[in-house]
Amino acid sequence: MIGQLENWLTGKLDNWPTGKLENYFTMCGRFAQFTVLEYLQKCFPIDTVACEITPSYNVAPSQEILSIIRRKENRLLNLHWGIVPFWVKDFSKAAKPINARAETAAEKPSFKAALKYRRCLILADGFYEWKKTGHIKQPWFLTLPEKEPFAFAGLWDAWTGEDGSVYNSCTILTTAASDSIREIHHRMPIILNPDAFHEWLNPDNQDTLELENLLREQTVQEFIAYPVSTYVNSPKNNDPRCIAPDKSLKIAGSG
Repeated sequence: MIGQLENWLTGKLDNWPTGKLENYFTMCGRFAQFTVLEYLQKCFPIDTVACEITPSYNVAPSQEILSIIRRKENRLLNLHWGIVPFWVKDFSKAAKPINARAETAAEKPSFKAALKYRRCLILADGFYEWKKTGHIKQPWFLTLPEKEPFAFAGLWDAWTGEDGSVYNSCTILTTAASDSIREIHHRMPIILNPDAFHEWLNPDNQDTLELENLLREQTVQEFIAYPVSTYVNSPKNNDPRCIAPDKSLKIAGSG
């Protein structure tokens, strides 16, 4: 199953593996986005708001997520989480990978054009990972030490149907975990330093090597983490209880 999931996440498998979602994620598969618009506008380079802002404490694949793209100006809009490349012929069979490995994105058909021409910032307040301990998979919530909103490095694309309808979608780039979270998971989503926002969104920068270097050097490495209740396991549960610390567990080394 894990092999199947890796293939699905990297665009090699068309169909989602069977089984419970939270049991098989090998990278970032859930996150939270609940900061209000007024504060987002202070933290991120937003010129135009093209969507409604709905807080979510349990964002799951296929849902619409807050993102910033550059089209003459920086637009805040919703993109479906799970990228569908523009060249896909049969939408129903599209893999819709939610993650892309930064180490190989420039080589993969599903991601290489987006890496050069269609990059985005995906806004979040924290993300979840499941740590396996014996037979138990314990969910953890990870965020920045200052608990400020941040931006995942993302890729986006626009698929057009025969009827002219457009499906805008995205994926989150991932990399090897930093020391601060390696005990929880071996991979992590790439979170960009604010100084890198402009260049990541810059459509004139199509230098793959330079972009890959940015993803290595202009990223956040320090996080705080704490265990949360398995309440978050179900995408149907979406309220502040998802990020509440699980007080029944002793938090060790989570600062």
